[in-house]
Amino acid sequence: MTASKAKRHSDWRDGFLFLGNQLALDFLNTRPVDNGTPTELLPDFSALLRWFEAARLLSHPKRARFHKQWRNSKRAREVVKALRSFRDIFREQVLRWSQGGVLNHATIRELNRLLVRHPLPTQLLVSGNNYRAGMSFHPREPEDLFAPLLHSMAQLFTTADRDRVRKCDRCVLLFQDTSKKGTRRWCSMQLCGNRLKVAAYAARKRRQ
Repeated sequence: MTASKAKRHSDWRDGFLFLGNQLALDFLNTRPVDNGTPTELLPDFSALLRWFEAARLLSHPKRARFHKQWRNSKRAREVVKALRSFRDIFREQVLRWSQGGVLNHATIRELNRLLVRHPLPTQLLVSGNNYRAGMSFHPREPEDLFAPLLHSMAQLFTTADRDRVRKCDRCVLLFQDTSKKGTRRWCSMQLCGNRLKVAAYAARKRRQ
């Protein structure tokens, strides 16, 4: 597999894009715009659980059991709606914050309320002689799906360099620039970078 193909493969998992370099940003990117039309990638509970598996938060067996238990429930449908609403509200807040603005106080209160209501336990993970803290995510009810997203959103606002959290110059996708130079401007070279380069080349040719 070539480097470009490997990159393209890593961006997509089961029909979802993972190029934000941060879990919360990847979740905010689940409503992309294609040719001016928003595309909802989380239309139902099944799609939501597929995203959680693609995000490597749930194994396939756990996802299948959870889906079988809750798929026809009113609570599952309500959680899908609530998470989409959370996504849309916090997308606006992340954009404002990344551009140097302050977070809305009402949004901060809501985030804190949800963090208390849906805590994410921490566990000590061992790797050889090294130790690190990791989240322990074992959902039992649909509402538990909030926990890792809330945790990631709080981490974004408290640990990320806002100057490196950006919206793609070409589309609506968000990402955290983790490159050494910090000059990334596109969601990915395959999706938007190449199109911008082609457009720039065409513009130069027209001026000649």
